[in-house]
Amino acid sequence: MEYFPLFIDLKNKNCLVVGAGDIASRKIELLAKAGANITVIAPEISNSVSQLAANNPNIDILQRKFSPDDIVQQRLIISATNQADVNILVAATADKGNIPVNVVDNPALCSFIVPAIIDRSPVIAAVSSGGASPVLARILRAKLESLIPPTFGRMAKLAEKYRALVKENVNPPAQRRIFWEKILQGSIAELFYSGKEAEAEARLKDAIFNTSEQLDNTGEVYLVGAGPGDADLLTFRALRLMQQADVVVYDRLVSDEIMELVRRDAEKIYVGKQRDNHSLAQESINELLARLAKEGKRVVRLKGGDPFIFGRGGEELETLVEQNINFQVVPGITAASGCATYAGIPLTHRDHAQSCTFVTGHLKNNIVNLNWQQLAAPGQTIVIYMGLLGLEIICQSLIQHGAAANLPIALIQQGTTHNQRVITGTLGTMSAKLKRHNVHAPTLFIIGTVVSLHDTLKWFQPDEA
Repeated sequence: MEYFPLFIDLKNKNCLVVGAGDIASRKIELLAKAGANITVIAPEISNSVSQLAANNPNIDILQRKFSPDDIVQQRLIISATNQADVNILVAATADKGNIPVNVVDNPALCSFIVPAIIDRSPVIAAVSSGGASPVLARILRAKLESLIPPTFGRMAKLAEKYRALVKENVNPPAQRRIFWEKILQGSIAELFYSGKEAEAEARLKDAIFNTSEQLDNTGEVYLVGAGPGDADLLTFRALRLMQQADVVVYDRLVSDEIMELVRRDAEKIYVGKQRDNHSLAQESINELLARLAKEGKRVVRLKGGDPFIFGRGGEELETLVEQNINFQVVPGITAASGCATYAGIPLTHRDHAQSCTFVTGHLKNNIVNLNWQQLAAPGQTIVIYMGLLGLEIICQSLIQHGAAANLPIALIQQGTTHNQRVITGTLGTMSAKLKRHNVHAPTLFIIGTVVSLHDTLKWFQPDEA
């Protein structure tokens, strides 16, 4: 271990920063967050440092060169200049005075390293490569950021508030660790993270006087949007919940790549949702979610796209509400946004479309029941979900109600994935064109003059990836 990791209290302590450029500005900002009294010494002061000083009375600027006498009564020193001789002098002077010193981007002159920081105060996590590769440390920090909710710090303060009460009522001491693990990784924590802080606190107080077995009986359902296919498009919250779920109930549109991110030992239940071939009826899925939650399990209902856009998420939640089961909803990037973006087709554009309409092209008795008069109006974009089988009827109906036969249309198959395919045509030609291609679901259609931008704006080239 080249460096001993240490957290230091700098509240109201004197700290010196030599240098006042942009790099120094970032260090000053960190010290200010820690509550330090900061002296900045430099012949030239950047605008960013001047602005920090103007907004913080604990920052004092001395516009002159560094002198060895400046280290007197300093708790910590940072040198952030682009002058090697000054940095060497600062480091040597600090070393003689036994004061911790950091010289930015020069580990050989440092007695301490400033790590990459994940700030969830009062919880602080720090990552350092010992100066070997700061970029690598920042990459690791970014990964940790995705796993630690922004409200983690407030949850820590809540735990601190009730720590003494838990100590009095939960015994023996080994049982307290189990108690806190269940609280901080269970439904009470999730209530807190989803914004229901008062309810979470009330549940915590009740739990303190209950047995640990009673805590296990509270399940919850997380209705999570998995996005259009690319695992990189998952939200941080979706990923966190997927990695702590006891059970994952998923459908056909959730990619294998996304399922690989689910907690390894979670039970996985496939519920299909393919046209005319549902492994479970919707009502059975609703009841399944309720039953699993009543068993005390944390259940992720993982749905392709966004669960509230043609995803029947509302129907599933209605059942949970009726049975008084806790739930939260995590939105996902819907197929319309994801597929259009990866195809280089803006859904709105000042020169092409001032509105965008999402519709489902699902056939019922060989009829697509839509407001054709409204959809045929110019100056808009139409996005059609589940329209593959009904495409010919859709194109004919739009033309019959006034849309131009040469109005551009795009089909996007398996959008955002490395199997993505984009086929463009017009209302008059697309049906015949698709008969010459082996097209299969999942697909999405975009209709409007915005489609003409595809050739210019396409950036995602899966065949080249």
